[in-house]
This record gives sequence, C-alpha cells and structure tokens, in this order.
Amino acid sequence: MPDRPKLVLAMRPDIVDLVLPAALRARLDELADVHPAVLTEDTPAEDAHEALTDAELLLTGWESPVIDSAMLTRAPRLRAVLHAAGSVKGHIRPEVWQRGIAVSSAADANAGPVIQFTLATITLAARRALGTAADYAHGLLPGFHDRRGADSAVIGVIGASRIGRGVIAGLLASPAGFRVLVADPYVSPADAAALGVELVGLDELCETSDIVTVHAPDLPETHHLLNAHRLHLLRDGTAVINTARGRLIDTAALTLECATGRIDAYLDVTDPEPLPVDHPLHALPNVLLTPHIAGCQGTEVQRLGAYAVDEVERWISGEPLLGKVLPDDLARIA
Repeated sequence: MPDRPKLVLAMRPDIVDLVLPAALRARLDELADVHPAVLTEDTPAEDAHEALTDAELLLTGWESPVIDSAMLTRAPRLRAVLHAAGSVKGHIRPEVWQRGIAVSSAADANAGPVIQFTLATITLAARRALGTAADYAHGLLPGFHDRRGADSAVIGVIGASRIGRGVIAGLLASPAGFRVLVADPYVSPADAAALGVELVGLDELCETSDIVTVHAPDLPETHHLLNAHRLHLLRDGTAVINTARGRLIDTAALTLECATGRIDAYLDVTDPEPLPVDHPLHALPNVLLTPHIAGCQGTEVQRLGAYAVDEVERWISGEPLLGKVLPDDLARIA
C-alpha cells in the first residue's frame, strides 16, 4: 500500500509490545507505514527530526515527547496525534490545535478499569474492610450488630467526569439502593436529574456522605479541593477514595484525620507520588495505598492500543475520531 500514511510511535519503547501486541501491530502495519524508530521524551533532536520529517500521524503513549512548536517544526506534514493512553495534558501544547492538527485520546478505553476499580473499592469501603481487617489481625471478629453493609449508603461523587459518570451509572445499577450525591460546578440541576443524582455543594457532600469518591480534574482551582476544612466536615466512619489525582486532596490534612482513626482512606494516587517510604500514611491500618493501578494495567493496556489503532483506521477513512480532544477540553480533563 504505497499510499499508507507515515506513522511514528512516540512512547516508552518497553511498553510498545504491551500496547500493541502482535495482532494489533500487524493491523497497524497494514494501515500505516510505521517508522522503525520509537520516539520518547529523551530522543535526541537530530534523531527525532529524521523520524518526523515525513510523519503524518503520531501514535503517542507514556513518556511521549512534548509536542510543541519546536517539535512541529520537525514534523511539517503532521496531521493527527492519536494518544494510546488517557490525558493529553502532559504532552500536547496549544500550537498543535492552532496548526489544525487533530488530537485523539484513548481515555474512554482507560476509563473502564478505573470505574470498576472504584466500584470495587466502594464495596470494600462500605463494609469498613480496613478496620475489620485490622481487628482480625488481633484475633477479633466483628459482632453481627457491629457489621456494616452497603445498602442505602450515601455516596458522594466529586466530579461528574467521564469516570465519575461511569461510577454513578454503576452505583445506580446496584441493588444496594445507594443515594448518590454529586458536586460539580459544570453540572446543572437538569443534568443531575438526567443522571439520577442529587446536585449539592461540596461542603454539603462532605457533611452528608458515607463514602466520598474523587473524580475531578487536576486544575489550579481544584488543588486541595478536599482541604483541612472539608476533611473535618466528614462524619466519623466516612471513607475517602481517590482514583483521580493526588493533588486534589491535602495530604497533610488527610494524614491528621486518618491518624485519629475517625475516617478511612483508599488512595490510588497521592501527593507526592510516590509517598516517601517513611510517610505515616503507610503505617495507618485505616489507609489503603495502591500504586496508581486503577487505570489499564498489564494485559488491559492493549485496550488502549486497540482504541488508538481504531482511531488510525477512522482517520484514514475520513470518519470522525471517537476520542477527539478539543483545546477547550483541557480545562475540564484530568
């Protein structure tokens, strides 16, 4: 196929085979003329220039180089950047859109595992699994009347994002009869009604919820969205779940609250990330720390590659990109 578009892979070389296993890579090679070199943020400028000269498509992933004016100068024929991962905020600069280059993200493919991880964590949190596990380590079993379940629990969702909405849908489909609250400045009362949730202010959400799950983007205005004041509003026994970005929660304030044993925390992301090995959160029995694993992991990573290859085919066929990202989206995405 002499008319196949020139495509360059821009991601960590050690994950290429995970993102694009053999069958997917063969399909990509049928669709495009893939350059043999893989670019990363550490690729020397002269090597990047050689790879990008004729590139029409960039398929990016983790540790992609920043695509700014300097890089675009080396890629005069570039027409689309297709990201085989979630957020594009780390490597796409405004000049990409200014030059009419299409941008796509596989965030929809990454959302599924995060949603399922969050729902599973809500199930654990509803039972206060951390507290009972700590008691069990000392030979104690909870009495029947001390046990807690999920039915009728109040779940506060911070951010009706792509993932937040998926979590909402999963909660409302559950037989547990959850009451779901949402705090999000972009959601109108009509939107909330359509989602089947109650729209409340963030302080009210903190005061009312049994479980608070965070799904807001990392923006200047969301930095420490859960600060000392709001964490103090949480009722005794409340659980906080964060699968979004660590900067959304004031780590020092959360540590103080959790150290009292008053609230539980399930954190897949932290600030800083990773936490220092001697950080007190590691030692608290009512805190579960996981190493940013809510999104696609291991065999799941090929979902991102499949989504990106589908986008390559759609672009070649002149079809709309399903994961299209617009510059205005940057203010609302993670």
